[in-house]
Amino acid sequence: MEIVREDASLQLYSGAGKSGSKYKMILSYYDSSAHPRPDFPALTENIAVDVCVIGGGYTGLSAALELAEKGLRVALLEAEKIGWGASGRNGGQIAAGYSPGMIDTEKIVGRADAARLWEFSVQAAQLLKERISRHRIDCDLKAGELYAATRDSHRQWLLEEQELCQQRYHYTGYRWIEAADLPDYVTTERYSGALMDDNGGHLHPLNYVLGLAAAAREAGVMIYEKTRVLAIERGARPVVSSAAGKVTADFVVLAGNAYLGGLESKLAAKIIPVSTSIIATEPLGVERARALMQTEACVADTDFNLDYFRLSADNRLLYGGRDQAGSRAGMAGDGLRANMLRTFPQLADVRIDFAWDGMVAVTRNRLPDFGRMGKNIYYAQGYSGQGVPLSSIAGKVMAEAICGEAAGFDVFARIPHKSFPGGTRFRVPLLSLAMFYYRLRDLL
Repeated sequence: MEIVREDASLQLYSGAGKSGSKYKMILSYYDSSAHPRPDFPALTENIAVDVCVIGGGYTGLSAALELAEKGLRVALLEAEKIGWGASGRNGGQIAAGYSPGMIDTEKIVGRADAARLWEFSVQAAQLLKERISRHRIDCDLKAGELYAATRDSHRQWLLEEQELCQQRYHYTGYRWIEAADLPDYVTTERYSGALMDDNGGHLHPLNYVLGLAAAAREAGVMIYEKTRVLAIERGARPVVSSAAGKVTADFVVLAGNAYLGGLESKLAAKIIPVSTSIIATEPLGVERARALMQTEACVADTDFNLDYFRLSADNRLLYGGRDQAGSRAGMAGDGLRANMLRTFPQLADVRIDFAWDGMVAVTRNRLPDFGRMGKNIYYAQGYSGQGVPLSSIAGKVMAEAICGEAAGFDVFARIPHKSFPGGTRFRVPLLSLAMFYYRLRDLL
């Protein structure tokens, strides 16, 4: 039997900021505005289940919920608190498609599988919204995502993406907005046009993950917090070990994504944890917020190191970006505020109340990485910025595969992935160099 052990040196952190900072970085804005958190116990005994899920974010909870609804006995282990990782502190944006765009996705996987992947991405957003409705999850769900072109070449690329998706996939959710009409949506002169995805949207990410946890618990999932997995003993019935208990299961789901640490080195070598930061302004008030953004949609620009922003339910501007490679890039509040003022110079007098960061997992081709390890360990990772919707479909197709219906899962598993050169040792400096190049190109 093979023993997989966690690399204890890869300890990840919550969004605490630098001492003496002028920002409130003890909590993220999401923590400060979240619904009351339920307390789940730590695992303190040995148990046996059908499926053990490792990771208490969107992917793990979605898989656990789907499996429990199919009648399986499920235990979920989370090293910290539910939603502690990217699921509780991300940009909250929902969109169809994949990070490289569908033109490049077709080149990577071929036209047939690209069409299936596109269909799954549309289903993912629908499934997410259906879960919110069915389980009555209060998470400030709003409609629409605006892709804003920062230069003319990006404008052309967006138009080509729109044409491909309309003609090849018969997608009617996209509509083009010329630069002259953008002030009807966003009060900025930064963009040369934008593509609106009417089926996209955004939500309060932490309240959504807490709602998923409540739904999973209601369905019978046994959720354990503060239960860090130390080893997985593979075999016909894997044994998952923590400090105070063990779970024996028929199947294991690895759903830690960028926060899986060194638990499985082969998976870690195929992703880079990229730190992305978000700031939240003071409340702007209804009048000033609506003067800034006339749309309820969220916005993401087309730079490689993109900016993304939206209004919160209490009329703050949430502004994200400043991606950096590595497990802890540090807070980027001042730099991110400078980015915000490039987009909205009219906010120069506005106070920044919160600044925090977290990690997303990025693959070399920026497509998600799903697969099996042996016959009974499944994983999904590397959403490359599209984790809010894609984690929904990941949980569904993994649950189906475990129950013997693997057609959907196998479409994702066929996506070709390569490890980063040098594995985990050189992936961060290599990506740091690449991101510096793209940041310089974006500026020029």
